[in-house]
Amino acid sequence: MHTNSEKPVIGITTGDLNGIGTEVIIKTFADNRILDLCTPVIFSSNKVINFYRKLTADVVINFNSTKDLTKLNPKQVNIFNCWEEDVPIQPGVLTDIGGKYAVRSLMVATQCLKDGQLDAIVTAPIHKSNTNLPDFPYTGHTPFFKEKFGAKDVLMILYSHSLRVALATEHIPISKVAGAITKELLQNKLNILREALIKDFGVDKPRIAVLGLNPHAGDEGQIGSEEQTIIRPVVEAYKQKDALVFGPYSADAFFASGHYTQFDGVLAMYHDQGLVGFKTLAKGEGVNYTAGLPIVRTSPDHGTAFDIAGKDIADPSSLREAVFQALDLLRQRANYAENTANPMRRGKIEKERSEG
Repeated sequence: MHTNSEKPVIGITTGDLNGIGTEVIIKTFADNRILDLCTPVIFSSNKVINFYRKLTADVVINFNSTKDLTKLNPKQVNIFNCWEEDVPIQPGVLTDIGGKYAVRSLMVATQCLKDGQLDAIVTAPIHKSNTNLPDFPYTGHTPFFKEKFGAKDVLMILYSHSLRVALATEHIPISKVAGAITKELLQNKLNILREALIKDFGVDKPRIAVLGLNPHAGDEGQIGSEEQTIIRPVVEAYKQKDALVFGPYSADAFFASGHYTQFDGVLAMYHDQGLVGFKTLAKGEGVNYTAGLPIVRTSPDHGTAFDIAGKDIADPSSLREAVFQALDLLRQRANYAENTANPMRRGKIEKERSEG
């Protein structure tokens, strides 16, 4: 941990200034009980927080303003001021300003994370159309973190309770999905998913379901050949290694029948295939986790929601869950590291304890 407190220090980015990000952040941390679990640092500005605090009725939040992460108050919400200038805020309106400062918040928080001043990061939603900037040539948070932390590959996992849905492809047009599905891609994504289930979620022998690409999983080649030529051979190769990987399954029947309850993780072929089922089942409490990174990054499973921004009706459940899950992931990673470090010495210590 990186303060004189034993609690994890969690950085929270503000997201698009005109979306619901700041509102759900305020609502989440207005509950002081969360301060017993972590020391939150919101990367924004006092003026932005105060603007939305006035719009958020019946919510009281006190905060410590700082520009120095060595001077955090572990008993308060901390605001790390990323800018001092007055910024026009227009709730519900897509503006260049909203995207510019969303990127500023993200960049500053990420640098603090890289410098070891944060234990994990939770990102509020950004909008892709106004964050396409010269210093942010990314389609979203996931590829940004992949490059910033030098990961060979990463995987978007959406999860809620025991349901975990990962995406083989993310934010690409449907017209390009089939061409993107290759044996190498699926192998890489399945490797990351298996490792995440073991190290980050504590599942010793994870059962993984792989969805098909085409309707009815191709219907034995009658509605597309990708299942037979690409997906099934990859699944069979894992089975030969005694890995519990199954499929391909027809996505509609898989979710509708409750078949997903028999698995620890699901690999969907494309964005909407996985997320329509997931968001329907998660009921607003889903969390987005980027697996494959050396750090912990979570986010809510919703977007900027401009249609309700500034109306004090945004539900903070997903953002709150993203914070809780970041803490759980930190604990699970620490437990895994402890349990797998120097097994000979650990065995000796356990023997001495039993004999003592």
